[in-house]
Amino acid sequence: MKYDRHSAILDLIQREDIETQEELASKLRGLGFEVTQATVSRDIKELRLVKVAGGKGGLHYAAIQTGGVNVPEKLIPVFSHAFVSADNASHLVVVKTLSGMAQALASAVDSMKLAGILGSVAGDDTVLIICKTELRAEEIVAALRDIAGGYHA
Repeated sequence: MKYDRHSAILDLIQREDIETQEELASKLRGLGFEVTQATVSRDIKELRLVKVAGGKGGLHYAAIQTGGVNVPEKLIPVFSHAFVSADNASHLVVVKTLSGMAQALASAVDSMKLAGILGSVAGDDTVLIICKTELRAEEIVAALRDIAGGYHA
């Protein structure tokens, strides 16, 4: 049942721009799944869905695009402990970390092999990520915030 629901979620977010958990729950109910908002919230976390900028300016759910490589479980604690905030300016992403943690976070980002990242540079508490496009930078910010467990700033 859970596998079928997860497959349905991935199919829905690939076909449609779904912006909220409530909208996703409604679509799932329409497909015959008995779900609550809490169930959908857990599914989103388990599937590691992130919100990305859409062509119409809104944010919608998407699967993390890692070029076929999943985010390793061991990297999640690096983000949740080191991550402070992330924002973009044009095609650049600036990630603030706890003091002394930028190198570890940059290494974790590099190992994820996220599509659209040209490279990263780390200082003591700041990581600069260079993306191919401004849209990809916005998506990377959303993905990093999601991996870290939400926006912390």
